[in-house]
Amino acid sequence: MEGGIDSPIRINGIAVDAGELASAESAAVYELLRQHAQAQGLLDPQAEDDDVQSAIEELLARDVVVPEVDEPACRRYFDAHAGDYVVGERVAVRHILFRVTQGVPVPALLNQAQQVLQAVLAEPGRMGEQARQYSNCPTGADGGALGWLARGDAVPEFEQRVFGGQTIGVLSQLVRTRYGFHVVAIEAREPGRALDFEQVRQQVSRQLQTGALKRALSQYVQLLAGKAEVEGVELAQADSPLLR
Repeated sequence: MEGGIDSPIRINGIAVDAGELASAESAAVYELLRQHAQAQGLLDPQAEDDDVQSAIEELLARDVVVPEVDEPACRRYFDAHAGDYVVGERVAVRHILFRVTQGVPVPALLNQAQQVLQAVLAEPGRMGEQARQYSNCPTGADGGALGWLARGDAVPEFEQRVFGGQTIGVLSQLVRTRYGFHVVAIEAREPGRALDFEQVRQQVSRQLQTGALKRALSQYVQLLAGKAEVEGVELAQADSPLLR
C-alpha cells in the first residue's frame, strides 16, 4: 500500500519523498535505514546522499547475517525446478497490453481488459483486430505479435506465465506485469533442451544466495519497522532499496 495525498508517508515523524526510488515502500525503507544508521553513529545528520548510501551499506554488512547455501539445498531446488533450466526453449506470443499509467483508473482499466479477454476467448481469430484497437504496446499495429521469445527476453512475471505450461492458444486469465494487464495468446512452442545439475550448479547457488539475502534484508527491515512509527505505507514485505 502506498501513501497518497490523504495519507503522507512518515518514518518517526519525518516525511518521506519517493524521489527517484522505484516505489513508496523503497523510499520508506531508505529513510528507515538512514535514521537507524544515524542512530548507530554511522552517519552524520548533514551527510550527502552518497554518504547515506555508504552508511546504509555499512549498516547492512554489519547487522544482516545471510546463511550460506550448501550443495544439498541447491540439488533439492534444482530437482523441484528442473523445468526452469532449459536452453533453446522458445514461444511465439501475441498480446494486448492495457498499460497502467499515472492517473489511469485501474478498476476501469481492469474491467476493459477482462471484457477484451472474454471477447478474444470467444473468437480467438479476432486477437489481431482487438490488439490493433486496444493495445497500448507498439506491437498493437502488428496485431500484438511479439514474435519468438526465449527466456530472458521479457520481464519475469510475463515469462512465468508464457513458459509455465504447455498451453497453445489464448490464456484463460489476464497476465499482470509491472506494465499493466495483458491478454496473451501462445501461438507455438519449441521445447528446447534440459540442462543437468552440474551445468547450472553455480547459477542455482547464486539464485538461492540472492533469495537468502532478500529474506534476511526483509526480516531486518521488518524488525526496524516494528520499533519505529511508520505512517502511510506498509513495510511487512519490503526489502532493502539497495537490492535491485
